[in-house]
Amino acid sequence: MLVDAFCRRYGQYTMNQESTTTRVMEKPPFDRSISQDSLDELSMEDYWIELENIKKSSENRQEDQEVVVVKEPDEGELEEEWLKEAGLSNLFGESAGDPQESMVFLSTLTRTQAAAVQKRVETVSQTLRKKNKQYQIPDVRDIFAQQRESKETAPDDTESQSLRTNENKYQGRDEQASNLVGEEQLIPPEETPAPETDINLEVSFAEQALNQKEGSKEKIQKSKGDDATLPSFRLPKDKTGTTRIGDLAPQDMKKVCHLALIELTALYDVLGIELKQQKAVKIKTRDSGLFCIPLTVLLEQDQRKVLGTRIPLIFQKLISRIEEGGLETEGLLRIPGAAIRIKNLCQELEAKFYEGTFNWESVKQHDAASLLKLFIRELPQPLLSVEYLKAFQAVQNLPTKKQQLQALNLLVILLPDANRDTLKFSYVPSLLHSPAPRSLVEANFHLRERQPNGEVLALLEFLQRVIDNKEKNKMTVMNVAMVMAPNLFMCHALGLKSSEQREFVMAAGTANTMHLLIKYQKLLWTIPKFIVNQVRKQNTENHKKDKRAMKKLLKKMAYDRDKYEKQDKSTNDADVPQGVIRVQAPHLSKVSMAIQLTEELKASDVLARFLSQESGVAQTLKKGEVFLYEIGGNIGERCLDDDTYMKDLYQLNPNAEWVIKSKPL
Repeated sequence: MLVDAFCRRYGQYTMNQESTTTRVMEKPPFDRSISQDSLDELSMEDYWIELENIKKSSENRQEDQEVVVVKEPDEGELEEEWLKEAGLSNLFGESAGDPQESMVFLSTLTRTQAAAVQKRVETVSQTLRKKNKQYQIPDVRDIFAQQRESKETAPDDTESQSLRTNENKYQGRDEQASNLVGEEQLIPPEETPAPETDINLEVSFAEQALNQKEGSKEKIQKSKGDDATLPSFRLPKDKTGTTRIGDLAPQDMKKVCHLALIELTALYDVLGIELKQQKAVKIKTRDSGLFCIPLTVLLEQDQRKVLGTRIPLIFQKLISRIEEGGLETEGLLRIPGAAIRIKNLCQELEAKFYEGTFNWESVKQHDAASLLKLFIRELPQPLLSVEYLKAFQAVQNLPTKKQQLQALNLLVILLPDANRDTLKFSYVPSLLHSPAPRSLVEANFHLRERQPNGEVLALLEFLQRVIDNKEKNKMTVMNVAMVMAPNLFMCHALGLKSSEQREFVMAAGTANTMHLLIKYQKLLWTIPKFIVNQVRKQNTENHKKDKRAMKKLLKKMAYDRDKYEKQDKSTNDADVPQGVIRVQAPHLSKVSMAIQLTEELKASDVLARFLSQESGVAQTLKKGEVFLYEIGGNIGERCLDDDTYMKDLYQLNPNAEWVIKSKPL
């Protein structure tokens, strides 16, 4: 038998006493699909061995967590929670407001997103009726009717034409990608040459999937089981700039999360994958310490030691300690530390870490790696979050690798900030504004987390650095994925006994998803352009609504509307000639700078010009310490990447202000 059961005790799992290596070498007693037959059983050995190591570790740990059993929510309650998470709670309940309040938001949705919302509203409505609730649930079909009518009457159907144009631009490459990989198939060795395929971020992922499903059914079915190489996915250049997680203001990021949840649900609906959002399980935990502590509580502790910390200090220190031992060590992450020694180190760390008296020289490299994995799997709520862990696990069921990446992209956006930052840090605040240590104890926590390129090293960056040394440490991307998957994808609150075949599929699938998270982490931490455009549209419509309300108020107050309208015109353009932008740096310079727009002018050119002309403090700044921001107009605030073409962005948002500043802590 491969594995009898995956049973988790307080963040760990139990397994058969039978030798894992023997199990791996046995012929599985069930029939596997073509894609499963392509798996190299020896490549799965790291996965089963890691589970065995986790079981041994659990025998030497005391139970610090107590799961509180909660009532399983019904379908209506789950969908009601979904609507709340999607920012549509005012559509139902005792305090349900005027459906017109959601009109702006709903009017920006695509047809697949609208269908996903409609399906959930109808489920909630039916559930409340059964419970004899007298809530007034609006029929979203009435709301979307106006949107459809306006599109039908639009001249030349320009919006649909634009959508089809963007879809066609990527259709050939997307079909090529979908034909290359079958379901649940392990990724081929890295040495195999891989074609390059662009990921289309301009068109809704669910819309792409629906169009592909409607037009390429035969080709998709034929492609399953093909033994082909995995494409090397990449982001196409966008002249208006790539938007990464951490680039947007909180108010816009909140809208992005609402849209990402709706888009993810629409994508799963189109592909026939069930997506049930799991409610967080109540777990009694300690309110201080290092292990078995919620991330948010841990970070609150850490921020009292080091201001602005966004990745747990113990997590950073363990990674730092592993790196100090050298990433060329053979079997790094795979070879466990001694279980008794790990238990003793945990107890000592709990007592001495925050005092700054723990002797890190006594921690062997493999012990540090074991402690790092222990920290991850003993989090009361998994790093991939209880709410979306099942959605992460379901990624393996999506038909193509492109769609798996698209789903992961949306799931990463939906993760809580603390979880997402611990996986991969979104950005680094300016070193100029980094707080100085306030004491010798605090100085002990200033670690080597910043790399030469300025990045903060979180989990996925660290794993990639381990893989970069695979020639010496013998840890390929698949080895690392196999070792880390059980630590991230299993949760004691969700774990259920299952059949051998399901266990095997889960092992292969989660390892594949782990592989994608590591290999495409830069792509996954990008906000799709179509979602940013939806946010821009929402902001524009809200501005119009506010403007109409203000004009109505002014009219009632008998003010001169003509005078208001003149004041309402952007003062940003009043004294600036056509084709020129005025760049400000209020925290660095008292003088603004007028810059002529050209076809080739990039954000990096604007920064370089500013830094070369300034004196004093501004003259000491270096690239990567300050950034050019797009502020106002149809966006709240957006940090621009260096390759943003300013003229193209100006045409997209002509009412924006352009400001140079550092990123906030």
